[in-house]
Amino acid sequence: MKIIDKKTVTANIPVTTDLNKKEEGSRLLSLYVLIGLLFTLSLFSLKPANANGAGLSADEIVEKSNSAYYYAGKDGSAKVKMTITDAANRVRLREFSILRLDVKEGAEQKFYVYFRTPADVEGMVFMVWKNIDKDDDRWLYIPAVDLVKRVSAKNKRSSFAGSHSTYEDVSGRSTGDDSHELLGTEVLNGKNTYVIKNSPKDADLVEFSYYKVWIDANNFLPLKGEYYDKGGKLYKTMTSEKIETIDGIPTVVRGRVDVKGRGHTIIEFSDIKYNIGLNEKIFDERYLRRPQRRWIR
Repeated sequence: MKIIDKKTVTANIPVTTDLNKKEEGSRLLSLYVLIGLLFTLSLFSLKPANANGAGLSADEIVEKSNSAYYYAGKDGSAKVKMTITDAANRVRLREFSILRLDVKEGAEQKFYVYFRTPADVEGMVFMVWKNIDKDDDRWLYIPAVDLVKRVSAKNKRSSFAGSHSTYEDVSGRSTGDDSHELLGTEVLNGKNTYVIKNSPKDADLVEFSYYKVWIDANNFLPLKGEYYDKGGKLYKTMTSEKIETIDGIPTVVRGRVDVKGRGHTIIEFSDIKYNIGLNEKIFDERYLRRPQRRWIR
């Protein structure tokens, strides 16, 4: 048994085991791709908005959207199915369970993701402690080699093995990292929305020049997001394709991510539950090897 709990390693450093290094590295990167894609769903005649959108500033709208999407209820669980299609139309399926606990509303959170299929990732666990003022804490358990690995990825905007996502998508981009501008209001798919332009305060840390988000004016869920590269060209789109009210909470149950020239991913959520009474001890490192079956079955 080998445990790494004091040293951090970057996601692209292979594990030293008898397992083929290239194969294990590929699995590890694929896992991050899937996790990142889980947490990318954070996010058509333009009309001028009146008085900052019925009295709300751009910053206030963004904060409300962040709360509605990332902090619904005190905790939650769901089963997730991902259909990943690459540029050559090759399809991969992934299924996993996810648990989420809000430690502090609008701030610290904890996530626990347990992979079920396919066989090469079955039993893998990825755990994140989301922090606001410092880097997130992240652990990975690889059952094939009985290894707990604490992982540090310094470059949050790096993509993993041809993914449609970045590490930053796992826990969400801090609202304070961007300047927000209310462009106006727009009717999108029959819903009134605020259109927000988000520009990074430190352009050197990101690959995009800005991104736009269409936010439902009623429930503040992000309905659509568009990312533009340094040349001002659209390269990534995220859409909330289906929303249902669960336990009284508007919830995205189907989303899609499209990256120009690299394919797309469809994410479907089922068996969604809120305020189920999760205990913080579930998100302890010792439970990476011993998942709480009560919550992930």
